[in-house]
Amino acid sequence: MSTGHEAHAPTAGEYIVHHLTHLNSTGHAQTAIIDWSVWNLDTIFFSIAMGVVTLFILITAANKATSGVPGRFQAAIEILFEMVADQAKGIVHSAESRKFVAPVALTVFFWIFLMNSMDFLPVDLLPKIWALITGDEHAYLRVVPTADLSITMGLSLGVLILCLVYNVKIKGAGGWAHELVSAPFGTSKNPIFALILGVVNLLMQIIEYVANTVSHGMRLFGNMYAGELVFMLIALMGGAAALSLSGVLLPVGHVIAGTIWTLFHILVITLQAFIFMMLALIYLGQ
Repeated sequence: MSTGHEAHAPTAGEYIVHHLTHLNSTGHAQTAIIDWSVWNLDTIFFSIAMGVVTLFILITAANKATSGVPGRFQAAIEILFEMVADQAKGIVHSAESRKFVAPVALTVFFWIFLMNSMDFLPVDLLPKIWALITGDEHAYLRVVPTADLSITMGLSLGVLILCLVYNVKIKGAGGWAHELVSAPFGTSKNPIFALILGVVNLLMQIIEYVANTVSHGMRLFGNMYAGELVFMLIALMGGAAALSLSGVLLPVGHVIAGTIWTLFHILVITLQAFIFMMLALIYLGQ
């Protein structure tokens, strides 16, 4: 018999909205994808944490590297290092530049892979732990940094800054400035046509830089955001199974769907980290 004092069970929509809300600097629910006035504290924490783990793994591998028969850990790192080095060699032709670019690409790959991997944790695990710590059962917490546009766009902006730095370093400020107004349509000896072509070329260069940067960040964000939603829907299936005696097939479906999506998602998170790294190398190689 209902007493009228039972806790309100969230609807499917409320559950998803809650898990899509960040722990932010305002302390209030904020689901807008873009809001420059809000700091997503959970994203900052987990991205830094995964960055520290990335550095720890790579530094440990470097310190333990031997010239003899490598162990499994060293062998795995060497395979990844050689893969990134080979890709960098085919794209970035300057051996001097590769000394910096290749390690950066390897670090980016590891970092993004680990941030993506946070998606494998049970949807409610860390939010429930955080709720117990804070004493607030409605506490917000999102644990997948790459499902936050601010992180993916920040990474792509970092690649853009490196591209601009290398443009100036390799071509010189004057050479790069000349390229901005002379490519891709060339120039003309006629002053009027030269001015028109210069403006058009500059606009095209700006559009190219902006398009590359936006697509670079949005591709990673879109894939990880969609993956996070799928895991939430699978979690809802499990919740429905727990609350419904008649839904005898739901527990089985929950396990099957969760297992299949997890196995598929291993490929997704690895591929997304690899694609982001490759695009970074391509943009730098240009």
